[in-house]
Amino acid sequence: MGNVFGRKSRSSRVTEQDKAILQLKQQRDKLKQYQKRITLQLEKEKLLAKQLLKDGKKEKALFLLKKKRYQDQLLEKTENQISNLERMVQDIEFMQIEMKVIEGLKIGNECLKSMHEIMSIEDVEKILDETQESIEYQRQIDEMLAGALTQEDEDAVLAELEYITQGEELALPEVPSEPVPEIPESDQSEPERQEEGKKQQKEMLAA
Repeated sequence: MGNVFGRKSRSSRVTEQDKAILQLKQQRDKLKQYQKRITLQLEKEKLLAKQLLKDGKKEKALFLLKKKRYQDQLLEKTENQISNLERMVQDIEFMQIEMKVIEGLKIGNECLKSMHEIMSIEDVEKILDETQESIEYQRQIDEMLAGALTQEDEDAVLAELEYITQGEELALPEVPSEPVPEIPESDQSEPERQEEGKKQQKEMLAA
């Protein structure tokens, strides 16, 4: 039920221009069918007129030729009507395109107007002035710093920069988490053994 009502409430996308184009095309197609039917009939009557002339029936052949002449004029009028219908269809379709273009331009203009209301010319000029002031202020600071530092200061700053850069590049080795093993006495050097003997003598005297 909900779907049925939903379909009924949905607005149709077929416009009056679309309906008019459809009707014009239908009329054009009917005229083309009539034109095709008359053309086939004329071909048959032309052959029949030739046969009547062969049979000596000149009056009947003349009547068919007069009829053919009249139908030729109808075909010419039909062709003109078909051309007029096709031209009208093209005009309406082109007008639809122009209307869509105009509608797009209208939406674009409204969008631009709303954007101009959000940011006016005064706001833009203010932002540009503030930006220029910030640039000028930074330039003055750069000039003051350039004039205040001596060559010695410049060298010191460069040296500090190089030191910081090298400090970031150097990587210290990781500290081992396991305890360092003790060195056996046989592996100790001579000064280490002498120092160990002095330590033991001091402990004995103190006791």
